[in-house]
Amino acid sequence: MLEYKFDTQLLIEGTELDEDAIHDYITENFDGDCLIAVGDEELIKIHYHTNEPWKVLEYCSSLGDIYDVVAENMQRQEDGLQG
Repeated sequence: MLEYKFDTQLLIEGTELDEDAIHDYITENFDGDCLIAVGDEELIKIHYHTNEPWKVLEYCSSLGDIYDVVAENMQRQEDGLQG
């Protein structure tokens, strides 16, 4: 059984985005692991393993437009099913 079920990925498009601040906010406020938050002031790529992807999506959507959203169920994949 995986500790964190969902592989959550998305892009945030905005202005004056701060990858360090976004990284810190996610790690301090949402339970999960394997966080990647990279980009520049206008585009940030997020990758995070969590059991509550909707919280990450809600936060990120408050920063700008989100798109290319993926929330894959890694437990199903580990069990040999479609994620």
